Amino acid sequence: MGQKVSRTDFEWVYTEEPHASRRKIILEKYPQIKKLFGHDPNFKWVAGAMVLTQILALFVVKDLSWSWLIVAAYCFGGIVNHSLMLAVHEISHNLAFGHSRPMHNRILGFICNLPIGLPMSISFKKYHLEHHRYQGDEAIDTDIPTLLEARLFDTTFGKFLWVCLQPFFYIFRPLVINPKPPTRLEIINTVVQLTFNALIVYFLGWKPLAYLLIGSILAMGLHPVAGHFISEHYMFAKGFETYSYYGPLNWITFNVGYHNEHHDFPAVPGSRLPEVKRIAKEFYDTMPQHTSWTRVLYDFIMDPAVGPYARVKRRQRGLAS
Repeated sequence: MGQKVSRTDFEWVYTEEPHASRRKIILEKYPQIKKLFGHDPNFKWVAGAMVLTQILALFVVKDLSWSWLIVAAYCFGGIVNHSLMLAVHEISHNLAFGHSRPMHNRILGFICNLPIGLPMSISFKKYHLEHHRYQGDEAIDTDIPTLLEARLFDTTFGKFLWVCLQPFFYIFRPLVINPKPPTRLEIINTVVQLTFNALIVYFLGWKPLAYLLIGSILAMGLHPVAGHFISEHYMFAKGFETYSYYGPLNWITFNVGYHNEHHDFPAVPGSRLPEVKRIAKEFYDTMPQHTSWTRVLYDFIMDPAVGPYARVKRRQRGLAS
C-alpha cells in the first residue's frame, strides 16, 4: 500500500482567510488594479468556440473503436471539457457579461456545460462562491476533503486512488458536507443537459455521449490539467493555504493557475490576472508557487508529508472547539 502519510489531522488555524486583508493592502498601494475589474468581452467567443469544437468532434468519434475513443477522450476531449469547467468557473463570478446581466451569465453557463455531460454550472456557482467567502470553514467549504477521505486514503497507493477518484468526490462531497435543496435554475440546468444528452444519443448514438462523459471524468482525475485541484490549496509549505502556478497550462485554463491573484481579486477576469501579478509582484513573487501541475500530482502521491489532511481548516463560527 506504500508509505503512510505523516499527518494525522488537518491544519487547524484560528485566523481569518488571508485574501480579504491582502486585497485591502494591495488596493491601498495600487488602486489602479480596480481598473482591471469587470467582465471580459472576448470570453464568450472563446468559450463558445470550445463548445462548437466538441460538438464537431462528436461526428468524428462516433465511428472510432472504444479503445481509440478513450484515447481521444483523455488526450483531447477531456482537456477541452476541463477548460469548459473552468469557463463555468469564470462564469460563476459573472465575468462573462458582468454583474448587471446575471441571466446572460447563467445561460452561457448552460451552454458551456453541454459538452461536459453532467449538469453542474449552477450547482458549482452555489458552492464555489462560498469557498471564496468561507475558505477553510469546516462546515461550508466543500473543497476540503472529508475526514473519512483523509483516513481512508492515507497511503501512497491510497492517495493514487484518491486522485483517480477526484471527480466523484467533487460531485458527492457537497451533498455530505453542506447539502442544499435544488434551486429552480439547477432544475433548468439539469433539464437542458439531459435534453442535449438525449439528442446526442438519438442522432449519433451512445459513443459520442460516452466520449464526452469519459473525457470529463478522466480529465478531473489523474491528468495534468487536473493538477490545479491539488495545487491551489493543499499545504505544500506550512502556513500557506493558497498557491499559484504560472506555467503554460494557464493558456488553456483561463489562467486559473494565478490562484492567489484570483482569490485576492475574484472580480478580475482570468485574462487580466497576469496584470495583477505584474503590478503587485512583490506580494506574489515571495510566496511559494508551483511550477508544474504534473509534478504536483507526483508529489502529492509520493510525499508522505502531503495528502488529504494537508489542508488548512477553520472552525465554523458558533461551533464549539
